[in-house]
Amino acid sequence: MAKQFPSIEPAHRAFILAQRIFFTASATAESRVNISPREATALRVLGPDSVCYLDQTGSGNETAAHLLADGRLTLMLCAFEGPPMILRLYGRAQALARGTAEYAALLAAEYGGEEPPGARQIIRLAVELVQTSCGYGVPLFEPAGERPTLRRWASAKGEAGLAAYRVQKNARSIDGLPTG
Repeated sequence: MAKQFPSIEPAHRAFILAQRIFFTASATAESRVNISPREATALRVLGPDSVCYLDQTGSGNETAAHLLADGRLTLMLCAFEGPPMILRLYGRAQALARGTAEYAALLAAEYGGEEPPGARQIIRLAVELVQTSCGYGVPLFEPAGERPTLRRWASAKGEAGLAAYRVQKNARSIDGLPTG
């Protein structure tokens, strides 16, 4: 049975910090729904009503476009090992662009000032609702390890190559929305 909470409770925080992957879901009223997997080491709980994650350059930038146009974002975490549970964080978010003061402050405070190769923005979510559900249908998986491909690709591109790639591939969503 699903349960709803107005904020992130200590047990939710512990669950979030124990996961290895999370998913983001965003859309506008007229766009396609975008769902993306993210590495949980990028996710930080800032407080009972706020989380953020360090976003890396990818094949698109749908989340940023949807946030600019609409602002809604859902994060979902589910237990692939241990006791079953699904946890969703609903709210409104903003993309903090690399190079801004807000980005720098969160990077310093939450990530020790360390950027992985390809860091593009930090997404900050103001949590409006937390929902948990049983997760009984989620299969058990054992992690085989992290994939080094994205970081190797970003390192090989270098700063100038990544900037050019973002202009070419990340400036607009698949529905033509600007990403900011």
